[in-house]
Amino acid sequence: MVSFSRDTDVGAWLLESRGCTESGGGAWSAGSGRNVVMVSFRRRRHPGHLQRRDRSIGGVSNPVMAVPVLVPTPRVPAPRRPVRAEPLQDIPTSGHKRVLVAAPRGYCAGVDRAVLAVQKALERFGAPVYVRKQIVHNVHVVTELEAAGAVFVDEVDEVPEGAHVVFSAHGVAPAVVQAAADRGLQAIDATCPLVTKVHREAVRFARGGREILLIGHARHEEIEGITGEAPEHVTVVDSPAAADTVQVRDPANVVWLSQTTLSVDETMQTVRRLRERFPLLADPPTDDICYATQNRQVAIKKVAADADLVIVVGSANSSNSMRLVEVARAGGARAAQRVDYADEIRQEWLDGVTTVGVTSGASVPEVLVREVLAQLAEAGYRDVEEVHTAQEDLVFALPKQLRDDADGVSGRGGRR
Repeated sequence: MVSFSRDTDVGAWLLESRGCTESGGGAWSAGSGRNVVMVSFRRRRHPGHLQRRDRSIGGVSNPVMAVPVLVPTPRVPAPRRPVRAEPLQDIPTSGHKRVLVAAPRGYCAGVDRAVLAVQKALERFGAPVYVRKQIVHNVHVVTELEAAGAVFVDEVDEVPEGAHVVFSAHGVAPAVVQAAADRGLQAIDATCPLVTKVHREAVRFARGGREILLIGHARHEEIEGITGEAPEHVTVVDSPAAADTVQVRDPANVVWLSQTTLSVDETMQTVRRLRERFPLLADPPTDDICYATQNRQVAIKKVAADADLVIVVGSANSSNSMRLVEVARAGGARAAQRVDYADEIRQEWLDGVTTVGVTSGASVPEVLVREVLAQLAEAGYRDVEEVHTAQEDLVFALPKQLRDDADGVSGRGGRR
């Protein structure tokens, strides 16, 4: 059992289902059969510090039992959550053990909107609600939503005619929208507005006759959706090395755009190499890499400089989570590892480690970070300090079909 006192704001971040109150304080289980440990929190405050609170992602109010439906095997079968056989051991090190937790971390506004869209759809229309691809790239979120009645599919032709389908936060190509309409599906577009912005830029530049060099991962759903807006005008550049070989029709009429979840440093390296070959390469009107991706990378850079080990909570198919691992290693951390769950932390990772840095990708609920901190506490890392580099308070309106009020933000509460 890990306990929290009212002189920290950690209790306000925890899920109500874990037994904590929104006013602060309380306790939650760190796993059966484990020792009681106390976690002390210090914080680096700054004038713009934003208080956060947690909210459950898994359930919906008045939950509805899923109705059996004959569909193909879901895209994301519910995985078995790992369970640690033995607790992490508190092995002495040469210095004082501590944890530096990066802030901002976890859910961004686009992910919050997309997950809440599925929850609201289940609440309003009942189960099942279909979702094309993973709503966000996080195995825990997907599993929780599946348990609540969401059915994840690869393509809209797997959805029964007339049913409700949610498009994921990563966006879709126009052909997918048309395919859903052809089947009479009730489509709910949960595309992140910052991804939609890149879609619109691609359409505008294509209409102007520009050739678009789209920096990103060719098989990522976001890139597939953007490319689908103007496939005859878009060439994907998936690495700095690819910038040295890509061919264009008219070097004087080229513009670059990018996926929103890339490493800022690597993207700028790619742009520099493209510009060496195409000096007239035009820039997008505003940054395409989203605020949350940039903020989380800046925060983990600051943490990594003082960390022996960085643990990034996030799924393997999450581009922004994987980039955080890379940024941490480049930023000075002796080692950086990614986990979906706290039980994946290995004892050998902690050998000789005095300072552990912790962060999470933009599709990761805060409860998973708290579980990591609880297990690190069992290993002696009980002194936890937040390292703040930015304040985030952006909220996106829900899709119009799900809005409860004029602003479309009913029921929102910030970090989960």
